[in-house]
Amino acid sequence: MATEGGVREDSVSIHGVASSGAGVGRMEDGRVVFVHRTAPADVVRVALTESRARWHRGRLLEVVEPGPDRVVPACAHFPQCGGCSLQHVRASTQDAIRTGWVTEALTRIGKFESLPPIGFHRTPNSLGYRNRATMTLRRLGVGPQGGRPRVVAGFHMLERPGRLVDLGAVPERDPGCLILEPCLRALWARLRDSWGPGAMRLPAGDTLRLTLRILVDGRGLLLVEGGHGIGQPQRLIESVAGLEAIWHRPNHRMAPRLLAGSESLQEVWMGESFPIWPGAFLQVNREGAAILHGLVLGALEVVEGDTVIDAYCGMGFFGRSVARRGGTVVGLELDPDAVAMGQSHPCVGFTLKAGAVEDLLPEYLPATRVILNPPRAGVAGEVIDALLAAPPKRMVYVSCDPATLARDLGRLNAAFTIRQIQLVDLFPQTAHVETVVTLDAVTP
Repeated sequence: MATEGGVREDSVSIHGVASSGAGVGRMEDGRVVFVHRTAPADVVRVALTESRARWHRGRLLEVVEPGPDRVVPACAHFPQCGGCSLQHVRASTQDAIRTGWVTEALTRIGKFESLPPIGFHRTPNSLGYRNRATMTLRRLGVGPQGGRPRVVAGFHMLERPGRLVDLGAVPERDPGCLILEPCLRALWARLRDSWGPGAMRLPAGDTLRLTLRILVDGRGLLLVEGGHGIGQPQRLIESVAGLEAIWHRPNHRMAPRLLAGSESLQEVWMGESFPIWPGAFLQVNREGAAILHGLVLGALEVVEGDTVIDAYCGMGFFGRSVARRGGTVVGLELDPDAVAMGQSHPCVGFTLKAGAVEDLLPEYLPATRVILNPPRAGVAGEVIDALLAAPPKRMVYVSCDPATLARDLGRLNAAFTIRQIQLVDLFPQTAHVETVVTLDAVTP
């Protein structure tokens, strides 16, 4: 142990990776320490930044001895950027780490004593896979000689969310974010180059939230959240090749409004063409979404005549595919925009209902098959109660959070047994994993 400037420094051996993406070691005092940008079997020197009764947080100072799973990250921004967390870890080890997170959650939180073998599905591209990105833009005071304010725009810094990593500010030296689809990265560079001094062509305001989406045909749309006024959207559209629409929402309580461009852009998803609106939710990884879609449909094993509920369905991509396989499907979705987009393209055998799942589900049970695809918070207690009261023969739970998945499966354990667990690496280089769990009703 050493201290410098009042900050305690220690040498630590890393033995695992937490679900936050931080490496985990143990200090001489017995407390665990969490250190970002460390890999299993690394020996590192850290400066402790926070101490609690049972744990510490540390900042990596030096990799004294790299572990066998450490690799050189592809992105020069990785040491500071909070967007990725595992670029420094070998891909096969990332797979094992994510599998461990799900196993640990199901055993510790869900209280499952035995689990079926867990399958893992890696997506084709570990970089260049995101079709959508949300970045923050800040205007920092006035520029030289009282000119336009200096602009920084990018992702929040690792463990310093008040600061930003300026992405793509100097294109000849900075390729930007490497997990974006190449077309999206190029569109971001053109946007930065064209928004003018102080980003004057965007709405005014100290802080803006910019969501840029690229469609399958290479065209893009921009949603600006926060700020006021409209800037010069038409000039911006004309200056940025491939940018087809600019929308603005001053705050989350207001609906986005079109400032310039086309209101009727179409996206192709799972073989169907849909109108795409600025707040629409689609998975950010096209190839990964196709793998996930196939796993869910395969797990359901729908036969003609099945009645199916697609809960938290968004626009209803799972349910629509099930209907084309002979099932009669009701989709349940709270978001009115997703419902409107789904209803704009009717599908025989699929009906989309607007409302909270916990309110609507009892009306449509019993059913032979149920898909649960909830947000990160998992399903409401009322949903669990309804499924326990009228259990479907087969249920497929799609989860983006192992902890809430384990909690919900533990509650469902009285009426269902886990048949299969499949993981999809939908977000390579990050501390996220998508889980598909197949459940069968317990036979009385």
